[in-house]
Formats: sequence, structure tokens, C-alpha cells
Amino acid sequence: MPDHSIYDWPDYYDWTSPGLERDLTYYIELAKQTGGPVLELGCGTGRCSLAIARLGIPVVGVDLSSPMLQKARQRAKKLNLSDRVRWVEADMSRFSLNERFPLVIIPYRSFLHLLTVRDQISTLKRIRQHLTDGGLFAFNIFVPRIRDLYQMEGKYSFRGSFLASGGKERVDLYDLTEFDYFNQTAYITRYAERFDEKGHSLGRIRMAFRLRYIFPAELNHLLALCGFKIINRFGSFHRTPFDARSEELIIEAVKRPGQTGSG
Repeated sequence: MPDHSIYDWPDYYDWTSPGLERDLTYYIELAKQTGGPVLELGCGTGRCSLAIARLGIPVVGVDLSSPMLQKARQRAKKLNLSDRVRWVEADMSRFSLNERFPLVIIPYRSFLHLLTVRDQISTLKRIRQHLTDGGLFAFNIFVPRIRDLYQMEGKYSFRGSFLASGGKERVDLYDLTEFDYFNQTAYITRYAERFDEKGHSLGRIRMAFRLRYIFPAELNHLLALCGFKIINRFGSFHRTPFDARSEELIIEAVKRPGQTGSG
């Protein structure tokens, strides 16, 4: 059975990463309210950036992965949106653009790809520098629960079956997750196998990546440290209040006047 190259991963990512319930609608609504331009960090293959660009709103998408950005460019060209989106290959903790934005977003839990507090602080300080006065920073993370982390430790988890190639094929997704609890880091090995209509395997791919989960109270302090004021916390993309039962945390924050951020 053939193993596919890492450069095939953007296709698998598109097939198996449809987003969270109503997240696209939420970020589109924010883009409409602010009017653009919009800066998306961790844009991947452009799911959010292109949806916003379809409204006629200019977008800058930043991502560290060259293969993901190449797929984003292909999608933009196919949708005739290349003139509305600019793609920038850069680390979100180190990027520098000579412009400011009324809206900066980090959808789909991409903030968790920052593996150290230093990188988290650097990212937040750069976001603050790139926001207009009165501009909005919005992002979402999952809420870590100790019991759930323990149950995933060292086990294979089936993440679902997804349609591929226009619905003619299927991709099955599995994750093996291991934790470094001291550093709040999850090591994830992801296996994706592709099947034709008759169930014959067409190939598989293995990807490894890390996340640093972060607790809500910790995030509150981190944003305050970097010169932000939280104006909204939601527990879903339906804008329901964030509470002890919430599995997702969506934050909207603005710059605190007169602060430059510290750390």
C-alpha cells in the first residue's frame, strides 16, 4: 500500500478539517462588522480567508507551511479570488507587516500550535502592533479537561470518516496522542488512509505535530499581560455564554489604551 508524501497533506487536511460548528459563519460576521481588511494567522489552506474574500473583503493570510499556502493559492485562483487575498509565509510569533487591521483572527484552535509561553507572548504582542486603534482580535481554543486528557493518553482515537475527491472516495482518520503534562504539550501522530468506492486502499499518510493546551484562567492573564482587554467570551459559535460546561472558548479582545504589552 503506497505511503503518500508530506506534500499530499494539504489535500488530506482539506478533506478531514471541515471546521467547527458555525465557526465560519462567526468569523465571516466579524469580517462584515469590521469591513476589513482582515488578517488571519494560521490560515492553512485558506478555508476562512477565502470565505471572507468572497464577500469582497481583502484578506492577508499568514501561515508557516509552504505546502499549505501553495494549496491556498491554488484554491484562490480557482475561485477567482487571487486579487483579494495576499498569502504570507511566516511564523505567527515573528511576522511583521507594514500595515494595521481592524480585525485579526486565529480560527480553528491554531493558537495552540504555539508551544511556549514566550511564543504565545510574542504572537500577542505582534497582533497588538498590527491592530488598528479600536480593532478586534478574535480566536478560539478547546477547553482542556484533565479527565479527557487522561482518557486519550497513549491511545488511538478514531476521528471519523470523511468524503474525498468530490465524494467518490473516503478518508479514515486516527490519532495517537501522548502528553507532556509538565509543559502542557500534546504530541499527536495522525494517520489518514484513503479508500476508493469499493473500499480498496489508495494510500495512507502519517503526520506528527504538537499542541500546547492552555487553560481559560491562564489565557485571561496572558492577554492582560500583553495589553489586551477581553470584551467577550463565548462557549460556542452561537455566542452562548462561556461557563463550566463549555468545551470551546471563543475570545474577542481589544487593545488596552496606553499599553504596549510586556513580557
